[in-house]
Amino acid sequence: MNIFYEPNIKQTLKLNEEESRHAIKVLRLSAGDLLNVVDGKGGFFKCQIKTPHEKKCELKIIEEQLNFGIRDYYIHLIIAPTKNLDRIEWMVEKCVEIGINEISFIQTRYSERKEIKTVRIEKIAVGAMKQSLKAFLPKINEMISWKEFLKKDIAESQKMIAHLEKGERKLIQEVAQHRGNYAILIGPEGDFNEEEIKQAIEKGFVPVTLGESRLRTETAGLVACHTLNIINQL
Repeated sequence: MNIFYEPNIKQTLKLNEEESRHAIKVLRLSAGDLLNVVDGKGGFFKCQIKTPHEKKCELKIIEEQLNFGIRDYYIHLIIAPTKNLDRIEWMVEKCVEIGINEISFIQTRYSERKEIKTVRIEKIAVGAMKQSLKAFLPKINEMISWKEFLKKDIAESQKMIAHLEKGERKLIQEVAQHRGNYAILIGPEGDFNEEEIKQAIEKGFVPVTLGESRLRTETAGLVACHTLNIINQL
């Protein structure tokens, strides 16, 4: 199944230059051929090629499905990215394939990375969205400091922080309620420090554990995403 991404397909009825080149030059599609386009906002469109131009391929929409694959829960992953960017990019790809609504990046006391290029992350998310036959593109937020994060209003009703410090922590599946709106905090390789954990709890985040194993940051992000999806599919 050939799936392409164009956020304004209903208005333009054209593929962007990159997607046009892929359709015409790589896949060698021609006039009359069928393809599918997603807009990242829940729109899934069955289209027919009208003008096979390699820079602005014109389409005709034959069939459309709105809110394709919409879910009745929301997952917002808030994570301190790893020093090795490949690892966090891998995590984003897999989280999108599994199902995630929003990803935010934060810089904490023990963070090893001070910046991240969201344009590249979004491109990876687009590829994963198409590969996994999804029509919703997750929201990718710019990296902010822990201080800035504490000032933000977190809209999700179920807020959790996964950390390794001693203290009372329940398994994430014991805390997360079915069909919820979740915000899950994941720290860097050095974890959150005690002050950050205290501040997160004061902000309404409930301490949780992802299991007995000590996980890498990107693994923890993926496990949290997968667990919350499984909870809502049982």
